[in-house]
Amino acid sequence: MQGVAAALFIGAVAGLVDVAPMLARGSGARANVSAFVHWLVLGLVIPYLHWGLASWLTGALAALLLALPVIIIVTEEEPGAWLPIGVMSVFLGALVGWAGALWV
Repeated sequence: MQGVAAALFIGAVAGLVDVAPMLARGSGARANVSAFVHWLVLGLVIPYLHWGLASWLTGALAALLLALPVIIIVTEEEPGAWLPIGVMSVFLGALVGWAGALWV
């Protein structure tokens, strides 16, 4: 159970980091909650993936792949949003993978 708690904590921290610029931009509550929950779940998933890669690379790839549906939906209204979403996904995914390998 300690591993799950650590994974949730890692995901929550990543979620807060992702939502902070969204709050500054004035994004809606639904978008903010969605992004936070997305990272909370990724915090539970990424540390338990074993793809035979470095943990940070597994995290970066998994986060980018799992962000694709969000990117597809968001870019309908905001065509340029794919880049910041993709960059944040790779960056935070790598951090979640690295932290998960250390503490989960």
